[in-house]
Amino acid sequence: MKEIALLPENLLRMPSVNLVNDWYMRSFQEIIEFEKRDASSKTLEYFCSSLVKIRNRHTDVVETMAQGVLELKESHDVDHHIENSIQYFLDRFYMSRISIRMLINQHTLLFGGQLENAPGPKGNQYIGCIDPQCDIVSVIKDAYENARFLCDQYYLDSPDLIINESSHNDLEPERGIKIVYVPSHLYHMLFELFKNSMRAVMEYHACVDKYPPIIVTVSKGKEDICLKMSDKGGGLPRSTMEHLFKYMYSTAPQPSKADAHTVPLAGYGYGLPISRLYARYFHGDIVLLTCEGDGTDAVIYMKALSNEANELLPIFNKSASKFYRSTTPTGDWSNQSIVHMTSQRQISIQQQKKHQLPQSCQESLTGII
Repeated sequence: MKEIALLPENLLRMPSVNLVNDWYMRSFQEIIEFEKRDASSKTLEYFCSSLVKIRNRHTDVVETMAQGVLELKESHDVDHHIENSIQYFLDRFYMSRISIRMLINQHTLLFGGQLENAPGPKGNQYIGCIDPQCDIVSVIKDAYENARFLCDQYYLDSPDLIINESSHNDLEPERGIKIVYVPSHLYHMLFELFKNSMRAVMEYHACVDKYPPIIVTVSKGKEDICLKMSDKGGGLPRSTMEHLFKYMYSTAPQPSKADAHTVPLAGYGYGLPISRLYARYFHGDIVLLTCEGDGTDAVIYMKALSNEANELLPIFNKSASKFYRSTTPTGDWSNQSIVHMTSQRQISIQQQKKHQLPQSCQESLTGII
């Protein structure tokens, strides 16, 4: 809530952002009441029901905040500094949201009598929403089938799936690679990546009898478990790669307010950045490698050892608040996008000055540029 107040004023004035802020204020007021209450069974029961109500209230936070950013883009010019501030804020905001929902889900499942509604097959020994024996291939197939259903609806066809498993322990692939993980987090990442791959394959190979399959390789090493999803969807130009994890960028048309929840294979462009946050929440990551004219490899990294997969949380302090007030950083060789932007700005300034200088100086300046 304190960090929301640091956002650019133009964004804070957007109706959707105000709505999200009101939700957080209301939820904070409701939850803080329990600080002074005695821990009786009645209080604990009421606490669980309040958590469920709060979780339901915040179900549409991602879409509503995304709508607020769209409202800003439609009504104001967004410069590079404001875009950086929004990117920085949303990464931290959505990561905090993942953590809060993880805590709420865990508490309500363990203490709210909801264990019978826990995700996954019956008989699995879940600890709240955590599966100590999460079957990765099973989650892959589940995410693929649901993405395929949408793809079939939208394009009337879909690419097949091939799964390969490998491990430094030769016996493991025979039993299937398993991990201590939250299946819903892994499903979310895979579902988003499958949607992107399927859309790319279907549009790149339009009007063919047989679409190239999507190949998923599951590999377990000593430190990491890697899921590599490879498609033949034509890839992307290198110039767009740095934008793929930005919240204010999407390769798909932006949804209208009327069909925001019905567009099957595209949306606000938040799928990739939020999926990467799910991976990073337990010290993993998502990395993309694309070859324009061929296809894209998306790799999900997860920690093989559960004791190394502690939650990663943003910390609110003075350095965080300074970021929102800082100007655009000076570029150097390590950040070529900023170098390019800075050099373009310098050239533009020099060109403006050029018209105010004597002819002899203009010629010298042209040589320098």
